[in-house]
Amino acid sequence: MERELRCDILIVGAGTGGCAAAIAACRAGRRVVMTEPCEWVGGQLTSQAVPPDENRWIEMHGGTVTYQRFRQQVRRYYREHYPLSADARADVHLNPGTGFVSRLCHEPKVSHAVLLEMLAPFESAGLLRVLRFVEPTRVDADGDAIRSVTFASLHAESDVTVSADYVLDATELGDLLPMSGTEYVAGAEARSQTGELHAADQADPHNVQAITWCFAVGYDPAPGADHTIDRPEQYDRWRDYTPSVAPSWPGRLFSWTDVFPYTLAPRNNYLFASESDPAAGRSGQSYFGYRQIVGARHWDAAHRPHEATIVNWPMNDYIEADLMSESEEERERALIDSRQMALSLLYWLQTDAPNYTTGKTGYPGLYPRGDAVGTNDGLAQYPYIRESRRISARFTVTEEHVGTEMRHGVVRIPGQPEPTELYGLTGERFADSVGIGHYRIDLHISTGGDNYIDVSTLPFHIPLGALIPVRMRNLIAAGKNIGTTHISNGCYRLHPVEWNIGEAAGHLAAFCVAQGVEPAHVHESTDLLDEFRRELVASGVRTEWPTTAPV
Repeated sequence: MERELRCDILIVGAGTGGCAAAIAACRAGRRVVMTEPCEWVGGQLTSQAVPPDENRWIEMHGGTVTYQRFRQQVRRYYREHYPLSADARADVHLNPGTGFVSRLCHEPKVSHAVLLEMLAPFESAGLLRVLRFVEPTRVDADGDAIRSVTFASLHAESDVTVSADYVLDATELGDLLPMSGTEYVAGAEARSQTGELHAADQADPHNVQAITWCFAVGYDPAPGADHTIDRPEQYDRWRDYTPSVAPSWPGRLFSWTDVFPYTLAPRNNYLFASESDPAAGRSGQSYFGYRQIVGARHWDAAHRPHEATIVNWPMNDYIEADLMSESEEERERALIDSRQMALSLLYWLQTDAPNYTTGKTGYPGLYPRGDAVGTNDGLAQYPYIRESRRISARFTVTEEHVGTEMRHGVVRIPGQPEPTELYGLTGERFADSVGIGHYRIDLHISTGGDNYIDVSTLPFHIPLGALIPVRMRNLIAAGKNIGTTHISNGCYRLHPVEWNIGEAAGHLAAFCVAQGVEPAHVHESTDLLDEFRRELVASGVRTEWPTTAPV
């Protein structure tokens, strides 16, 4: 028998944006139902196992107060529950894993625990109900408004239909857009459509960034340690695989050689920092150190663990099928093959990878850390999704609004001094800004055969119009599905930006319920927009970069 629920705001997807939206809406006193296909909430922070990619100012600016509170609670969790050294415990900027992709590399299970803590008061108060292991299967829309969404249980329980005044699409792939008949864009637009410097010559709705099935591994340094997994079924395929991209990849994907994203020149990497050898041509980066999530030096000497990292490397970027395909067979193939690709990479690392420490092949001391990601095999619960369907929005952000080269004819080159003429400059300052962020436009290899597209950006803003569809009256985008392009999506998809988008979407839905207005009314009315933005600022959402932002 199908169950029926009613709430003020339905949030479909409990990822980074969904959780932020739920916190915002519940704080405003709204009744919320949030759904999630995985066991864990948090999306790329947790079930997708991606340590946070953040802007350089995140400790003091560049994110909402709530996001920064989440970060501090991660540190607090380590101080309260882990046997840290006195120095680590006293470090206000503790980086638990010591990885250098972020100032806060940590185990995904800690993010999950912290998010549960942040959501718990609202669940106890009866404001929030989280439905796990469910996926949307049907949307009941009445013209340009959604009345309800029906979800199927992944555990063979009865379906559930949720009706709500407002529906937030916080899914990883913009699942509600085709189901509801909402106008949307997928894949790459043509330069003639967007005017973007780095857009493609021709549009291709099937050209999307790679997905990556991340996994966690620890390293056992004991002599003779051997944790080699069973040989994966597709191992031969992926061991010999070279991606078909242009400009061409420098060889097999399973290799220590990849490319500098900005120049596409070959880059020779290594597993451990101790294996760096510029004289031998190895001057790239330590893959293990990049997203390291367990840093033994932070632990008390009596309890030092094996160190661990997240494998989210070019080697497990999967481009052979598209999860947004209309073909269920192709979507299923993508999930199966990308998992096999990840397992094959682990087996290659354990057996066939050149070992620059021993001069032999393989690092059999590597082993899956399923406890860090909530699985038995160490693979994340869900693949890392970089690109979603995107709403046809009341306003679409393009490269022209954020790109350094398009706005000023100057580029930031990674590793080089900042051009002084860019000091204090930001991207387009939108009158309807509901948040801020910063990250390079970082597009991984794609299903359409593109190599990396890496473009410098200025600190940017999030316009409210990008969260509101052109037609649907009660649907709000709350994640990577906002009004961006294939190009500009590359800098709006990161953790603190997605959080900010979700938080703004949750506030907007709550504001509309309280005021008896619709999102389009807020966007069109100067008085409503000003009132809404004042509420955002009062709640800790920063809507403007400082006019003298550090560069």
